[in-house]
Amino acid sequence: MTETLRLDSANGQLAGFRIGVTSDRRSGDLIDALERRGASVFHAPALKIAPIAEDVDLLSDTAAMVGARPDLFVITTAYGMRRWFEAADAAGLGDDLLEIMGSGRIYVRGPKARGAVRAAGLDDVGISSDETTATLVDQLLQQDLAGLTIGVQLHAYADAHQLERLRAAGATLLTVTPYRWIKPEGAERLPRLIDAVCAGQLDCVTFTSAPAVDALFSTAAEQGLQDELVRRFQRSVLAAAVGPVTAQPLIDAGIRPIVPDRFRMGALIRLVCDHLAEHHVEQLRTRAGYVEVRGRSVRVDEVQVDLAPAQLVLFKALLSARGAVLSRDALTSLLAHTGAGHALDMNVNRLRKSLPDPQLVETVVKRGYRLHV
Repeated sequence: MTETLRLDSANGQLAGFRIGVTSDRRSGDLIDALERRGASVFHAPALKIAPIAEDVDLLSDTAAMVGARPDLFVITTAYGMRRWFEAADAAGLGDDLLEIMGSGRIYVRGPKARGAVRAAGLDDVGISSDETTATLVDQLLQQDLAGLTIGVQLHAYADAHQLERLRAAGATLLTVTPYRWIKPEGAERLPRLIDAVCAGQLDCVTFTSAPAVDALFSTAAEQGLQDELVRRFQRSVLAAAVGPVTAQPLIDAGIRPIVPDRFRMGALIRLVCDHLAEHHVEQLRTRAGYVEVRGRSVRVDEVQVDLAPAQLVLFKALLSARGAVLSRDALTSLLAHTGAGHALDMNVNRLRKSLPDPQLVETVVKRGYRLHV
């Protein structure tokens, strides 16, 4: 059975799965990659990056940095580095910024940030071993920072604790944030994504920034669905984060996201494919034959079965129970967020009619329902 799943993962490995995408920048690349692998994608951008022309603080912070001539620089992201210089050039500060960075020591958070620094004609003297700000700060704290000025390029989600560690060591910090998050066009889609998660209609949601996670949680709180959203991620919906910074607010909420070893989009896609194929495909021998549920796709002895969302939620729960009885209360609670909580019996009857063998779903008098295995 395991070997079959591995073969499936090499060809249309995401067929049957419905995946939520919360990113705005580069979302097209991510969506195309998921759809090429057979997934159905629900795109609901949580936040987008504000246009440079609207960012007055970026220009004033850059001017302050040029005036202060920091001893050290911390560059956290390639995109932030490029955007910073783009804004500085537009304001006539590009040459000054290049000169002061060339006269200081530059530390980078990862290989992509290093590439952007070198593309600007500069070089770095240190890099984080695991692409995290915390490890880079550990490295800086091995030297005496007292009295030094450090310029830090932030990445829209400042790690306040790491900045405070540098200040506690006696350094003066100047920060610049080359991109800020604002609500995107199509922001009305985010509440619909939350509804879909709570109704069991998504198999996975991908996150490429920590602010997007925060936006998701705050929107869910406004809908009165934050607790249910967290429960769904804890029990059945896979959360996938591109790196540890993005993963942290999920972890803080009690959710265990998957995170690739290399914090890249391609690595995230491969990990999602492998994890869904290995952990989110249910297979069972039953009285009606071999049953497989792969995301939204249901097969009973090679017969493709089309199920409405409420019936799919019921069937996946019964299949996961593997012949054990599920109580009426447990099944009704699953249906509550599909809008069908008042009609368990009706949905069980519709489920039976959709299956090749209606007797596959068995009533256990005064107890509930189970699959006839």
